[in-house]
Amino acid sequence: MSKSLIQTLRGEKSDHLAVWLMRQAGRYLPEYRVLRARAKSFLDFCLDPDLAVEATLQPIRRFDLDAAILFSDILVVPYGLGQKVWFEEGVGPLLQPIEDARELDRLETARLRLVLHPVYETLRRLREELPNDRTLIGFAGAPWTLASYMVEGGSSRDFAKAKLWAYGRPESFQKLVDVLTEAVALHLEAQVEAGAEVLQIFDSWAGALDHAALLRWSLAPIAAITERLKRSAPQVPVIVFPRGIGPGYQVFAERQVGDAISIDQGVDPVWARDMLQKHMVVQGNLDPRWLVVGGAAMRDAALRILETLGSGPLIFNLGHGVVPETPPEHVAELISTIRAWR
Repeated sequence: MSKSLIQTLRGEKSDHLAVWLMRQAGRYLPEYRVLRARAKSFLDFCLDPDLAVEATLQPIRRFDLDAAILFSDILVVPYGLGQKVWFEEGVGPLLQPIEDARELDRLETARLRLVLHPVYETLRRLREELPNDRTLIGFAGAPWTLASYMVEGGSSRDFAKAKLWAYGRPESFQKLVDVLTEAVALHLEAQVEAGAEVLQIFDSWAGALDHAALLRWSLAPIAAITERLKRSAPQVPVIVFPRGIGPGYQVFAERQVGDAISIDQGVDPVWARDMLQKHMVVQGNLDPRWLVVGGAAMRDAALRILETLGSGPLIFNLGHGVVPETPPEHVAELISTIRAWR
């Protein structure tokens, strides 16, 4: 098997369609649940190279996937900058919220690489252990999504605090975004040095912004990061995932922010074919719930995407991550369906 993911991202022909799944390492795998029980907390899990390497490799051993994505979390960046971050079972991530621009002085980019050394050690080990025909993906959260967590103190339904700061005091919010733009770039560059061959930037909450704010707080910082990576790591393609932005995907594609645009399940594949694929590679976009359903219905949903987008540059993936209640045998069935196509 050739490295079809990299070939696709570089605009080259591949011998088969590339496929990997967001959150392909996770609670739906029984072996993952056993491994997770060995860590005191989720953050400890992410920062333990022995455990993180094993978690990354588990889906590669089970399924015929083209790539392994580093087992980590987007919130290691705020943690690396000095913000208090912890995870509570049944609640999710929690952070000591930043409420004022004066608190930004506590965020130190100079300490990031030292604190996150275990993440880079995980990548170095993965580079040695991963089969040569599989691609190693590194990742980070985008500045807007990270800022949202940092200001809200966790996840949110409406991102009211973050949006009120961004909309009402844009000059000071820009300072936070600038710090995060630098931090995310540093984090991704360190991942490349450690062995990452492809990078993905997750802007999970981009869809919360209105269009003008999307351009300023999502697209602009991501574009700054990808432009920097073109200079510092020109051999490493970047996938951008500004989830939930609807027609905004077209702006990202037309401006060629990154090498590929990952789309959520709300995007019509026909629209993506007509509006996005002429500009760049498209990644996506099966609804993760089809993986829970499985069977003929799942296969039909996957084939609709393949028949629509498969004649252009495509990486098959989900519209978001694998959910915990997914039967592993359905994942195997999906991969077999993709391999058998054409």
